[in-house]
Amino acid sequence: KRNCKLIALSCDSVDSHLGWITDIKATASVDKFPYPIIADEKRELAVKFGMLDPDEVDKAGLPLTARCVFIVGPDKKLKLSILYPATTGRNFDEIIRVLDSLQLTATKKVATPADWKAGGDCMVLPSVKAEDIPALFPKGVTIKEVPSGKQYLRYTPQP
Repeated sequence: KRNCKLIALSCDSVDSHLGWITDIKATASVDKFPYPIIADEKRELAVKFGMLDPDEVDKAGLPLTARCVFIVGPDKKLKLSILYPATTGRNFDEIIRVLDSLQLTATKKVATPADWKAGGDCMVLPSVKAEDIPALFPKGVTIKEVPSGKQYLRYTPQP
């Protein structure tokens, strides 16, 4: 649906991953696990990506990996990096919201405000000239009045 690929990196062994995948498949009622997991037992990639959490260690005293989410665009550039402590779970609704925003704003001259959800109003980029608005935003643009009188808060229905 979103035309993206997922991959996971874990400092656990392949055997550990296989056991975890079996548990996930059973609890999520799925037949096939949807993405590959890279085993990084020596933590080489985790160190390169800055994913170690020095405040949380395993039984051997090695730092646990923090839960990182990276979104890399089709241009191979990092678009998003979120670092969760080892003690905090990820919010997948937020990750999907950000992915939707990145895909929308890559092709349209809009930005998404805080708490935006797919289908919600967007903000017109400041670089868009007033004379270009009718062609770019046929659904119209609403300008929010602010004390300064500046017209930079321009909202439009999601293109």
